[in-house]
Amino acid sequence: MQVLKFGGTSMGSADAMRQVKYLLLAAGEKDRCVVVVSAMSGVTDTLLQAGTLAATQDPQWPALVEGLKARHLETLGALAPGSDNAFIVEACTALNTLCSGIAALGECSNRTRDRLAAFGELLSSQLFTAYLRHEGLDAAWVDSRRLIRTNSMYTHAQVEVEPTESAIRSYFAGAEGVLFVLPGFIAASAEGDTTTLGRGGSDYTAALLGAALGVPVEIWTDVPGMMTADPRLVPNARSIASLSFEEAMELSHFGAKVLYPPTVLPLMKRNLSVHIRNTFAPDAPGTRIHAQVAPGESIIRGLTSITGVALISLEGSGMVGIPGFSARLFGALARQCVNVILITQASSEHSICVGIEGAAVEAARAAVQEEFRNELRDGSIDPLQCESGLAIVALVGDRMKSHSGISGRLFSELGRNGVNIRAIAQGSSERNISTVIAGRDVRKAINVLHEAFFETSYKQVNLFIAGTGNVGRRLLAQLAQQAAWLEQHLRLQVRVTGLLNSRRMLLSEQGIALANWEEQLMAAEAADPARFAQRIGELNLRNSVFVDMTAQEAVAGLYESLLRRSCRIVACNKIAASSAYAHYRMLKDRAREFNAPFLFETNVGAGLPVISTLGDLMSSGDEVQRIEAVLSGTLNFVFNHYDGSASFASIVREAQAQGYTEPDPRLDLSGTDVARKILILAREGGASLEMASIANEPFLPASCLEGSIEDFYAEMERQEPHFRSLLHRAQAAGRRLKYVARFDGGRASVGLESVDPQHDFYHLYGKDNVVRFFTQRYAGQPLVVKGAGAGAEVTASGVFADIIKTARL
Repeated sequence: MQVLKFGGTSMGSADAMRQVKYLLLAAGEKDRCVVVVSAMSGVTDTLLQAGTLAATQDPQWPALVEGLKARHLETLGALAPGSDNAFIVEACTALNTLCSGIAALGECSNRTRDRLAAFGELLSSQLFTAYLRHEGLDAAWVDSRRLIRTNSMYTHAQVEVEPTESAIRSYFAGAEGVLFVLPGFIAASAEGDTTTLGRGGSDYTAALLGAALGVPVEIWTDVPGMMTADPRLVPNARSIASLSFEEAMELSHFGAKVLYPPTVLPLMKRNLSVHIRNTFAPDAPGTRIHAQVAPGESIIRGLTSITGVALISLEGSGMVGIPGFSARLFGALARQCVNVILITQASSEHSICVGIEGAAVEAARAAVQEEFRNELRDGSIDPLQCESGLAIVALVGDRMKSHSGISGRLFSELGRNGVNIRAIAQGSSERNISTVIAGRDVRKAINVLHEAFFETSYKQVNLFIAGTGNVGRRLLAQLAQQAAWLEQHLRLQVRVTGLLNSRRMLLSEQGIALANWEEQLMAAEAADPARFAQRIGELNLRNSVFVDMTAQEAVAGLYESLLRRSCRIVACNKIAASSAYAHYRMLKDRAREFNAPFLFETNVGAGLPVISTLGDLMSSGDEVQRIEAVLSGTLNFVFNHYDGSASFASIVREAQAQGYTEPDPRLDLSGTDVARKILILAREGGASLEMASIANEPFLPASCLEGSIEDFYAEMERQEPHFRSLLHRAQAAGRRLKYVARFDGGRASVGLESVDPQHDFYHLYGKDNVVRFFTQRYAGQPLVVKGAGAGAEVTASGVFADIIKTARL
């Protein structure tokens, strides 16, 4: 004999019922079949809604009843034309009478709700039986209320196991035929009143039948078994081939809707398996639930969650060492039928925290305050704390107990993504690690943990890029070019999920196609940097990185709020790192506090590893004594190419055309940009310098700094004799002009110098930068970092490298 259960979607339409018939034909070739069916999808909700409307004398309830009648008649007509439909008419007449009585009384008790809800399974099971008979199958309809005995706890009746199993065995021992159809979910009390087994109770009906008859159970639904996570939250969730009974119970209790939690118990006692399969993909393997899982199976079996959770916390010195305190708390909650989902208590006994359904908060609050009114009044217990809007995310696996580091990895992954854990619980079996988090973080937390424990394919990184100018364009091109390589070699899926420029901004949770990002951005909403940052927080995506390719103070001003959301920051923009020291220090502290890397390698030397090299020296215990550097690719390019054959202004224009200068070249030529860079290096080397303390002796006449950029170029042309004199003096001494930055003895300076042929800076060509670090370890012979220090391509590559660093931290 076989026991098969088909859910609401499997009964949801004429086509679905035809599919079930084909499955039964295949199963019937082997053995007798007991078939348990749910109500047609959506029917139970409609029935309960009709009862609620009737209780408030809402005139819309008759239309709901009439709609149910029409749906069942239409389905029967499609499946079995000409069949007797009297059972549908009679049932709907009885339903109409019941709702009329509810309306007359103005209330709908739990006992009446069970009578209402039962119509769904009664109608679907009889309709399906009529269809099978019409198709020539010897199908018998059996009323489950004759077999399953419960107490009178309506809507969640408890099964009386011995009389139920006896009735099941007795009936099928004497029954003739090969195919039996039963309504799931419904049962009867000793008095003969209709009861129900709780929403999802059709699974339980099948389990009771299987346990009594000593046969395994197949549960047919619309998903390919139990999944590693909710596929509505995690697109990459996959089915689990097998689970132990205990693992299945943990997953079903904590939100996996595929299986009703009590289903496992009757079968576990008899060591009978459950096989969950997909009605609409019958060849898929599904999930088999049995006593033990093979040793080769993965350590973590699934992730699941419950939303709408609240925490109730009691604490106070009056709790310490007092016997029976917990019993009083749980007793008070039990008297109000408040179910406790999670419990955690400090080892000091100073506090205890319980998780409950959010809807039960007020009832729980009143019950606990009444139970402990004396302690609350005398102050030995602090006022009760209730926090709603929470969720539980649970990690489940039998084999966790034999593997260390699982909890640490879970907490680390959540912490890196700014998911704050409000409470933790782990049973003594070590089969479940449950964390209470904010409800808004569930999607992010589940995806982060699924990547960490189940996905070997890739880690998803979400980029929000501000600035689509010369360097920004190069970065987007590099991201598009390297996407496949990153997935294949680093297992990273780097997606651009936000773009912002001075005119428009675009955000997409699914990612922005890089093939036509410009067209998408042009059609997007008006730019608003503050709103852009707010939307990043609202999207709350895992592994979020904000990439600042601008030179705007308003954009740099967003960093703190983003770091507080644990959004990682990669900055090409120098404004934040060269701002007031207190602000710079605050950003570094926020990055550490919220576990969000703040990287700005390209602030100095474009794509050169200058800041990272300095960081490695510092973290390994070395100490910076002095720094000498040529830090402006622009100025090096200009002085390397200025030989008097063309004007100084024309050489600067060429540098700007090739993308070597800041948007405003005066930042380069005035020394401001170089001053910012040496300031950043000094700070990263441990100095508490301010911008105003950097000595800057300008070589540019003051008149060149006035007016617009075009005025600047025009004035430089007029000042050509000044620039030629600088050049000729250096040439006469056999020297070359270099703009040098120095940090020595806690002081920093920038300025134009002429260097002789023996100096490292003399043979520095093109747009190259060079930095010489003199440290305790590199005292006589400095550590030198040298290479291209300007240009959109190398700057973009430096930003790209920082992005990859944040993704791999």
